[in-house]
Amino acid sequence: MHRWTLLASALCLVVVMILLWAVPVPFVAWSPGQTVDLAGRNGSKPVVQVSGLPARQTKGEVRMTTVSVTSVDSVFSLSEALVTSWLPDHDVLPRDVVYQPGLSNDEVRASEMKMMDTSQSDAVVAALRAAGQPVTEVPMAAGVSTSGPATNVMAPGDLITHVDGRKVSTPADVQHEIRAHDVGEPVPFTMERNGKARNVVVTTTAQPDNPKIPLIGISVTNGYRYDTRVRFNLPEGIVGPSAGLMMSLATYQTIAPSDLVGDLRLAGTGTVAPDGTVSSIGGIQEKMAGAERDGAQVFLVPAGNCQDIAGHKTSMKLVKVTSLRDAIASVQNIRSGAQTKEVPHC
Repeated sequence: MHRWTLLASALCLVVVMILLWAVPVPFVAWSPGQTVDLAGRNGSKPVVQVSGLPARQTKGEVRMTTVSVTSVDSVFSLSEALVTSWLPDHDVLPRDVVYQPGLSNDEVRASEMKMMDTSQSDAVVAALRAAGQPVTEVPMAAGVSTSGPATNVMAPGDLITHVDGRKVSTPADVQHEIRAHDVGEPVPFTMERNGKARNVVVTTTAQPDNPKIPLIGISVTNGYRYDTRVRFNLPEGIVGPSAGLMMSLATYQTIAPSDLVGDLRLAGTGTVAPDGTVSSIGGIQEKMAGAERDGAQVFLVPAGNCQDIAGHKTSMKLVKVTSLRDAIASVQNIRSGAQTKEVPHC
């Protein structure tokens, strides 16, 4: 009898272990994703397509790197989480660390696509400035409230050049001119949308917490006007902000007066601001693994990520960058045969 009790207990334990092994857990997996040569072509089109300036080609590569991430609604078992965590160049992270709680897969996708759009715009501005091309800062509608008076009149991305006939140069100028009107008073705006000027009138309404302060229901940030047009023909499915540095470097390579890259096989990562500042990102080790897999010789690392790769072994030259100009100077130095100690490194 005692033997049967032990056997039953053992069987129950095995069943429990199997169930626990298969139970879903709130984690996501990161693994090395695809890399894309931004100096190459996607089908019949160049990945970086420029109009308004002569476009330069190079024999080398400028690779953006990605991380393959399980989706917010994917089912991830305890066994998969444990096995993945043991694999080299893979990470397992709590879902709430990667995705904002409560968002659907479609909402996450929309947010990441918006970040990619912003990243591309910032990358172009940084590249044009680095190449000495004229870029003018102009106030831009960043968001338009669907319940405010500007809805269906203004749209995100509209450049605001005049308010009430007065030229505006900063977001603060726009706010000042709006607040110079009474609540319920119409305000004329001159805007640019897709390169075309438009005149519109928006009637102010009162702020919810202060009936004396007028508003029109928009948020305003810095936008940019320039003549060059740049289009990124990326493969479908690539989203997020972390390829900004490489998109900017590839754009610079395309419009620069001389070939920056030569025959180097570059890869890298990092966000980039319109002024060229480079910031750190997540998934640096996965991105490095993808770059090395695809033959990169040099990897550009945001300075803020150097601590994340301490002790990481790789055949690539790791170059530390804090700005787009840093990246350009380092690539020029590497091509000129500079010693490793002369190039910033992690």
